[in-house]
This record gives sequence, structure tokens and C-alpha cells, in this order.
Amino acid sequence: MSTAALVGLVVFGVALLLALVVVVRLHAFIALLLTSLVVAVVGGIPLAEIAGLIQREMGGTLGYIAVVIGLGAMFGEMLQRSGGGRAIANTLLRAVGDRFAPWALGSTGLIVAVSVFFDVALIVLIPVVYSLTRRSGRSLLYYAIPLLAGIAVGHAFIPPTPGPVAVAGLLGADLGWVIALGLVAGVPAVVVGGIWWGRSVSRRFELDVPDYMQVAPETGDPPTPSGNAPGFGLAGGLIALPLVLILLGTVSSVALPEGHHLRDVLAFVGHPFTALVIVTLIAFYALGTRLGFSGDEIRQMATKSLEPVGLIILVTGAGGVFGKVLMATGVGTAVADWMATSRLPLVALAFLIAAAVRVAQGSATVSMVTAGGLMAPIVEATTVSPPLVAAIVIAIASGATVLSHFNDSGFWLVSRYLGMSEKQTLRVWTVMETLVGLTGFAVVLLLSFFL
Repeated sequence: MSTAALVGLVVFGVALLLALVVVVRLHAFIALLLTSLVVAVVGGIPLAEIAGLIQREMGGTLGYIAVVIGLGAMFGEMLQRSGGGRAIANTLLRAVGDRFAPWALGSTGLIVAVSVFFDVALIVLIPVVYSLTRRSGRSLLYYAIPLLAGIAVGHAFIPPTPGPVAVAGLLGADLGWVIALGLVAGVPAVVVGGIWWGRSVSRRFELDVPDYMQVAPETGDPPTPSGNAPGFGLAGGLIALPLVLILLGTVSSVALPEGHHLRDVLAFVGHPFTALVIVTLIAFYALGTRLGFSGDEIRQMATKSLEPVGLIILVTGAGGVFGKVLMATGVGTAVADWMATSRLPLVALAFLIAAAVRVAQGSATVSMVTAGGLMAPIVEATTVSPPLVAAIVIAIASGATVLSHFNDSGFWLVSRYLGMSEKQTLRVWTVMETLVGLTGFAVVLLLSFFL
């Protein structure tokens, strides 16, 4: 096929996928597989090879991603059930006082959301916001927006949350670089979208704790059998441990010569599989057995944690298949050639694709996976350094964050917990998400010229 035809195939594939998800309301997993089948046929892949290609690429994608997401979900459930997330929030607030509470909330949201899903982090931490609002008399948004910005950044920018892990797997990005650039881009995004916007918008909207939340349960998590909860040091240390191990593995590959014994050791413990197995096992003891949970209860929590990630894993696998099908048609080389003449940076292209899918279908994770699948053949067909691949991952995360609206479940969750109308939520939450995404994109776009 000609370059123009292959580029047209990409446009056709994306349009078909969006039509199936948005218009037909077909489930994203089925829509991705169906689109892959259609694109494979239209792209000229022999019919006898299509099913085998899909089977092979689904397995190849999930062989890495499923393990990381599954282990991360188990660890997150232990952190939530033990009260570790709220221990981090309360300790930071006591340390900085009310004046710097937004900074503490933004930091807490970012830290906690690295290991739990957006909705879990919000539900666990929102009682702290309610308590501060009642005590200070300030607008609810003064405290809520920094927390939400931190959660949004932790959820989208920093592994081992599913979105960046999935995209990193699709693009073959080094998770150490993704974590590093996610933090470099994420912190300014929290400052702009959380701290600055929270102060600004709280002057326009004087919101109090919603009436239907005034009788909310106490802020503690379900009590542990021992009656104790983990301290800030333990909870924060457990969250930091896998990130530090992964970063050490990445640094050792650059700083130490090939064949060095320490480099091999750090590469082993710094692999996401090993790092997450280590922290999950420690969490089972430190947040489980030590606090009085029985072996059966710990196993039940681990099992429960996997229930919501099944869909994410399947959608991620299907997104990987979509990308590989496009690659098999030769579209990667064609688009790479087109980009060479268009001069559009890879980081900018990744951001725009993710933003377009985000607006069309709502889910940040699905947007990231779809954009990752589309960018994978382009990245594979071009010479891209490991740091630049990581920058592309963060650009996709940024694009998948902007412009949350009615088709995003997070939009309605925030609307409910903050007691805002749809119009208010658009003016507050949607703007916040867009500021977070644009700031993250601006940072990685700038960095990409030096990577």
C-alpha cells in the first residue's frame, strides 16, 4: 500500500474505534479487537494469519503488563485496608499546618495514587478534605482541588498505576525513565493545576461539604484486628520502595559497566516484577499479619484487589493487538516517513492522539492504551532514545488527562463528592484536568529537545 493509503488506514482505524465505542456504545475490549480484525483485513494481512497474529500479540502484551498491574493492585488494597493512605495524609497535614495544607494534600494525593486507583484514592482521602473545610470555614475547593490534582498525576503519570505501565509496555519504555520523567512533569502539573488553580477557583465558588456527606462515616479506614494502623514512615516507605528499586536498576544500567556483578544484582531487584513482588510480600506482613489480619483475610484482600483490574488488563492487551496489527500493515514505517516531512515532534503527536481519544470516549486509561497502540509502530520504526520513549509515555498520559467531561466516570465521582452541578464541575474539574495535562505536556515537550 502507498504511504497515503496507510495513513488513511490509521485514520480509518481510529474513526472506526471511536464510532464503536462512542456511537454504538460497544465495550472497549470488543471494540479494540473488532477494529483490529477489520484493519488487518483492509490492510492486506493474509486472512489465515490474522487470528494467529492477534493471539500472539495479546500474549506478548499481557505477559508483562498483567503481572505488574496485578501486583500493584494487591499492594494498593493492603495500603487502603490498613489505613496507610490516610496515615500519610494526616501526618503531612500535622507537619505543615493549615497554611500549607494544599501542598500537603497535593503531595498526599500524588503519593497514594501511585499505588491505588483514582476512585479509591479519592474515597480514602476525601474525609480529610471535609474535616479541614469544617474546621477552617474555607471553600471546599481550596483543599479538594490540590488533592484531586495530586491523585490525577499519580494515577496517570507514575507507574505502577495501570495507565503508564500499559503504555510503557506497548512502547517498550524503561519504567525507571518513565518514573523519573513522570515526577519531573507531574510535580509542576500539581502546582499549576492543584495549588494555583485551587486557590483561584476557591475564591469564585464558596462550596461547603455537601449535605448528604455531613453524616459520612468517621475518617478512619475499617479498623484492623489489632486496632492499630501503620505509621507514616511505614506506609510512605512501602510506596517508595518499588520506585527506588526500579530507579536503581535504571541508573545501574548507565553508571556501571556491562558484566559488573552489582549491575546484574540491581537489574534483577530493579525489574518491576521483582520490585513489586518484594514490596507486596512485605505489605502482606507489615500491613497484614503484623496488624492482626489472618492468612485467609489477606488472601481475600489480594483476591478482591484483582477484581477491578481484569477489565484494564484485557483492554490493555487489546490495545496492544491494535498497535501490532497496524505495525504488521507497514503503517509504522509510512507514518514515520510522513512525520519526517511534517516535522511534528513525536511527543506532540502522542499528546494530540491521546487528547483526541480522551475527549471522544472519556476513560483516561483507555485513551492511554489506544494512543500507545497507535504510537507503538511509529516508535518502533524510528530511532528513539530510551529517555525520549519515556517522554512519549508522559505526553500520552498528559493528553489522556485533559478535558474530562460527561463521558468520564471521574467527572461524576468528583461532582458527587464535592456537591457540584454539572456546569460547576465543568468549570472546576474539567479546567483542573486540562491544566494538569497541558503543564505535564509542556514540561516533556521542552525536555524532549534534549533527550
